[in-house]
Amino acid sequence: MAAARLAESLVGADVRLTVLADEHHAPYNRILLSAVLEGTHPADALTLRSPAWFAAQGFELRLGARVLEIDRTASEVVLVDGERIAFDRLVLACGSIPSLPPVRGLVRRDGTLDPRVHPFRSLGDCHRLDAALGPLVEHGLSAGNAPRAVVVGGGLLGLQVARALSVRGVSTEVVEGADHLLARQLGPRAGAVLARDLRRLGTAVYTGARAVRLTDAGLHLDNGAVLSTDLVVLTAGGRPSTALARRAGLMVGRGVVVDRTLASVTDDRIHAIGDCAEHRRRTTGFVAPAWEQAEVLARVLRGEDAEYDGRRSVARLRATGLDVAVLGDAEGADGDVVEVTNPIAGSHRRLVLHGGRVVAAALVGNLSRVGLITQLYDRGTLLGPDEPGRLLLPEPADAPAPLPDDAEVCACAGVTAGEIRACSSMGECADVTRATTGCGGCADVVRRLVGTLSAAT
Repeated sequence: MAAARLAESLVGADVRLTVLADEHHAPYNRILLSAVLEGTHPADALTLRSPAWFAAQGFELRLGARVLEIDRTASEVVLVDGERIAFDRLVLACGSIPSLPPVRGLVRRDGTLDPRVHPFRSLGDCHRLDAALGPLVEHGLSAGNAPRAVVVGGGLLGLQVARALSVRGVSTEVVEGADHLLARQLGPRAGAVLARDLRRLGTAVYTGARAVRLTDAGLHLDNGAVLSTDLVVLTAGGRPSTALARRAGLMVGRGVVVDRTLASVTDDRIHAIGDCAEHRRRTTGFVAPAWEQAEVLARVLRGEDAEYDGRRSVARLRATGLDVAVLGDAEGADGDVVEVTNPIAGSHRRLVLHGGRVVAAALVGNLSRVGLITQLYDRGTLLGPDEPGRLLLPEPADAPAPLPDDAEVCACAGVTAGEIRACSSMGECADVTRATTGCGGCADVVRRLVGTLSAAT
C-alpha cells in the first residue's frame, strides 16, 4: 500500500520507476481483507492501482518478482532468477510478515502446517482461508452445527478476522496473551468495553491466556482450557520485513532505521517506508503513517525540501459492529486525562490534553465526534476548560452539526469534507482523493457527503 501511494505521488515527476512486487497481485488494500472474507467486498474491489494504470504513467510494475539481495556496491538488486536491476535510489516498502507463534503442533512432522491452521496477512492467505471455510459452513448448515474457529491475536487484525468469521456463521473465539484486547492501542478499561461488545456479538474472548499446543482435541491454552476448533487463524506475531536490509548491511532495529528524509542511516541512497521502516525507534503498522511517509518521500525524490516528523498516528478498527479510533499514544502520552466509560452502552472515550491541546485520544463505541476530535488533534487547537468534557458526549443523532469543509473525514488519506463534497460519486471520490481505500472507516460519512453543497453555503 505504501508503494502504491509513492507511485501515485510521483506521477509527472522526472523519475523512471520500477516496482518489484513479490506477490502476483497488483497493489491492494490489505486493511479490507477481512471484508473479502466476510463477503461484503469482492477481491477485485481491493485493487489500489491496476497494472494498466502503472503502464499509463510510464511506470514498470513487475508482479511475482522476488528480490534475493541488494548489491550496494554495484547499486543493483538481484532477483531470485539471477536478473540484476540497477538503481540510483532504492525504496524498501516490504511491509510486515507473519511469524508463527511458539505453539506446538502448528507444524506437522513433514514441515507443513496443520490443515486447520491459517496465517492471515495476504490476499493469498484470505483466499485459502475462504476456500477452507466454505465447505465447513455448508456442512454446518446441513448438520445444524456451526463450525468453530479460534483466532490467535486480539489486535486490530485479529478482531477484524474474528468479526468476519462470526458474520459468516462461524462460532469464533479470540485468544490474546495480553491482559486486554488491543493492548498496543487501548488501556484496560477500553479493552474491557471492547471485550464486552465482542461477547455481546457472540464471540468468546480469552485474555491473559496463550495458546501452547494444538492437538486433535483442539487448541490448548496455558490456563488449562482446551478450545475445540475446526480452524485456527493466526493474526499475532507479525514483524517488519527486514531480511533484505540485514543482508545488505543496513542498520536494522525492529525495522529499517531511517532518518527524517526516510533514508537509511547507513546508506542515503536507500529509503524505507511503511511497516518495515523504523523512525525515531518506532514502527507503526498503520496505513495512515505509511501513506504520509510515501508522500514525504516523493517530495524528497523530486528534490523538494521535505521531512517526516512521525508525530501523527491514527488507527481505526474496521470490523462489523465494532467502532474504535485511536489518535496518537492514548496510554503513554503525558498530559491531563479526561475520560468517560460506559460499559453498559459499550462506549469508552479518553482524551489526553497537554497545555489545553489534544495530544492523544481513544474512542470505543460511538464515533460521532471522531471527525471533530481529529481536526482539533491535527491543528493543536487550544480548548477551553469545559470543551474536553463536551467532546466526550455523543453528538445528538437528531441534529448533527454539518462538517466544515476543512474537517478531516478520511484519516488514512488525509482527505477533508470539502474535497469529498467536490466529488460527484463514490467511485470518483475513491479515485481522486483515495478516501475509503484505507481502513474503510470513513465510508458512511463519505457516502453522505459526496456531491453535497459546501457547509459554508
